[in-house]
Amino acid sequence: MKRSRGAATSARTPATTPIAGTRISAGRAFALNACFVAGLLVLSQLSLLQQRPTVRASIVAAALFLLAWSALLFGVLRRGQKVALEIGLRRQHYLQACLQGTLILYWGYYWREVYHAAPLIAAQILFAYGFDSLLSWTHRRTFALGFGPFPVIFSITLFFWFKDDWFYLQFGLVALGFLAKEFLRWTRDGVNTHIFNPSSFPLAVVSVVLLLTNASEMTWGFDVAQTEFYPPQIYLAIFLIGMPGQYLFGVTPMTMAAVVTTYVFSAVYYAATGVYFFSDSHVPIAVFLGMHLLFTDPATSPRTELGRIVYGVLYGLTTVLLYSLLLRAGMPGFYDKLLQVPLLNLSAGLLDRLAPALRSLGEGGRSPLLHRIVPAAWGLPAVASAKAGWALLPRRRHLAYMAVWAIAFGGMSASGYLGDKHPGQWLPFWQNACAADAPTACEDLYFLEDGYCEDGSGWACNELGILLAEHYANRSRAATSFERACGLGFSAGCGNTVAMTQGGMFRRDAPTLADYPFVLRGSKGPFPDREPAQLYARACEQGWPDTCGLR
Repeated sequence: MKRSRGAATSARTPATTPIAGTRISAGRAFALNACFVAGLLVLSQLSLLQQRPTVRASIVAAALFLLAWSALLFGVLRRGQKVALEIGLRRQHYLQACLQGTLILYWGYYWREVYHAAPLIAAQILFAYGFDSLLSWTHRRTFALGFGPFPVIFSITLFFWFKDDWFYLQFGLVALGFLAKEFLRWTRDGVNTHIFNPSSFPLAVVSVVLLLTNASEMTWGFDVAQTEFYPPQIYLAIFLIGMPGQYLFGVTPMTMAAVVTTYVFSAVYYAATGVYFFSDSHVPIAVFLGMHLLFTDPATSPRTELGRIVYGVLYGLTTVLLYSLLLRAGMPGFYDKLLQVPLLNLSAGLLDRLAPALRSLGEGGRSPLLHRIVPAAWGLPAVASAKAGWALLPRRRHLAYMAVWAIAFGGMSASGYLGDKHPGQWLPFWQNACAADAPTACEDLYFLEDGYCEDGSGWACNELGILLAEHYANRSRAATSFERACGLGFSAGCGNTVAMTQGGMFRRDAPTLADYPFVLRGSKGPFPDREPAQLYARACEQGWPDTCGLR
């Protein structure tokens, strides 16, 4: 049976239709690019960057690079010629930019380093416009001016960026994304298009380089993944922010399949082991974000519903696999949502061929089961026409998937394992799990106590020392932890420092009121409670022994 035109195009990304186009002289093209250069130079002189010399120098260097390229191109290679300038406004670009920008503002309110990076984000946007225009005019003499750079830069910002001392590498990361978009292309459905998402490709490539060189500390990657959990109800916020794109572009099957796959794996893992695979959530917040705003680019993902479902399942499974492999190799786990996206982009065409193959088998009567696997055959609202065949109204199908996804998200949130109150955030859970010798529990406990010790909790330093001495038999590091606990005024740490040299049992004490602001905050970051009654109430709620009823 032949598919109707409506079904064939329901998930297809619309081609860019320029709303205006003209040919301009080399001089005018140079002047347009000079605006981006001037913007970069103005940014470099902001008072906000006076104390950030490497950032200022990086922005100036980027501006001079664009200026030199522009002068060479329009003063020598294209001198006296004309190039094409098109105005192309793609809905997925400006919609994504608005949605991502909203999320960045919300996140930045609770982690102010995002707001401090505002001029750096603006510099990347200006550089992206300048680089993209020069690359396009150099390669094919046509540049489409639109909102394309915004979602690329915003997406990169949501996953990691380089710290000040290495900020110049940020421009290389941006350039790599646009080079891949310009030169790594293929033909899909008769249209020449880029293979890779221009934000996820450079993120994946740079992630590999950072892992191989053990240079993750050059970026804000870990901090980004951690602080995105700070805003209250952040899962709900991301869920709602993703809704407009899911309705317009039909990417709900990808997001839903990815989240549900990861959540189900985490639930099964917890049932089998008694501990949490991802520690503080069944689906970590940065992974949840990637499942909504990173791998779902409609231009580089499958266009059939079955392909998108399988695509989402693969993203969820590979996230779990990469997280496990990275931790076992002693590497940061926050790369788990970045490394696989280019490989999944490469699989898009193959996954799109699954649906026609299964449909053909089902229609031939050879396998009714395969017929039912194809989503177009499911009982969603259909066009009442004999000629419609497998075709269903695209927007009605989008709404149907969104309704199913909303029910699934509501159920996962109600469970308490996808939201602000996940029990894996709190130390008592991991203390009990470590005492019971549950798999990886002592390792998770170590990372929590080590972090709180670094923050300034004497109690955490003392507990860390006991864990290092008794569980890991690392007496030298244990002694260092006890000394830090003593230096922070925690008396048990002083006694344990003596016990390390003279022998004897290690001493444990309850946290003090000075410790509770550190050890009670979990993954949500600092909290406003400071009065003793408030701290004890919070400790009681988290399961700390002998704290309920204290004032």
